[in-house]
Amino acid sequence: MEKPIIGVIPLWDEKKDSIWMLPGYMQGLEEAGAVPLIINLTVSETALKQIAYFFDGFLFTGGHDVNPKLYGQEKTNYCGEICDTRDQMEAYIFHKAVLSQNKPALGICRGIQLFNALLGGSLYQDIPTELPSTIKHTKGPPYDVPAHTVRLLHESPLYKLTGKECLEVNSYHHQGINKIAKGLEIMAMADDGLVEAVYMPDRSYVWAVQWHPEFSLKDEISRKIFSSFVGGCKKQSLEEGL
Repeated sequence: MEKPIIGVIPLWDEKKDSIWMLPGYMQGLEEAGAVPLIINLTVSETALKQIAYFFDGFLFTGGHDVNPKLYGQEKTNYCGEICDTRDQMEAYIFHKAVLSQNKPALGICRGIQLFNALLGGSLYQDIPTELPSTIKHTKGPPYDVPAHTVRLLHESPLYKLTGKECLEVNSYHHQGINKIAKGLEIMAMADDGLVEAVYMPDRSYVWAVQWHPEFSLKDEISRKIFSSFVGGCKKQSLEEGL
């Protein structure tokens, strides 16, 4: 079959008034056998409707904090910069493509937080303030160096993919899942109880991780995550073509 075409949510630079992209996202998908395309940042319903139908799957990247209004809270001083345009665009794609059409999706960092918020869960607006821990979840460069370990839940898809009970992961986030949403199942947790990976068992392929595999493509597990996602896109595309 032809390579699946995967829509990649853009990063936003407010100072430069410009979208941009970390090359690791694109490289990870391309090396796994996909054709990644960066989606324009838009809230045009006409454009988003076509986007939702065109792509075989979607990569929800890291970036700005999720607006707390998505999970019913007021924004505190500890919450970072938000991008309402991106929130609106991703919400449309998630509901109209991932949920309604069963399109595969992979969420990374902000992506896991967004999935949880859109499905009715809540977030820590600032982990150091709301979940004091000995684990340093926000670690500076180099970003490919492991920051802490996560424990994989037995029988979870991530455990089956890796065959490992623990993974060493990088970490670059100050928000995370607080109350987990109905419809999400946990795949991995940090030792302080923070949820680090989830999936949706009633969808063809919806996974999300809190760490950044795009920064560590030399790592076998990171490559496996991208390959698993691309494989999910291929499988779903074949099933839809039958």
